[in-house]
Amino acid sequence: MPSPCIGVCRVDESGQVCAGCHRTLDEIAAWSGYRDEQKEQVWRRLLALPLPVLRKTCARCGSGFTCGAGGEQGGCWCADLPRGLSPMAADSDCLCPACLQKRLAQGAPR
Repeated sequence: MPSPCIGVCRVDESGQVCAGCHRTLDEIAAWSGYRDEQKEQVWRRLLALPLPVLRKTCARCGSGFTCGAGGEQGGCWCADLPRGLSPMAADSDCLCPACLQKRLAQGAPR
């Protein structure tokens, strides 16, 4: 089972949670010794956390947009797009909804 670590390893304001992966310090310390069931429990908790809502600027067109809200299921609007276009699967930062929709219409991979 993969680690939730995203390589942004710093403690948040509480001093008890990683600001990158949102695991507690205890979860991080124990991760390598956890059984798969314990790792799944941590993943379920992390996936249930609300997404942070951020203001971003589109790398393609320069327009401002909101990241982390607006989706049909209450999450980010990009999660409603096909997986190949969703920035959640990309190595680079988000594009705005209009630019991602154009990519979808072109049928081009991100």
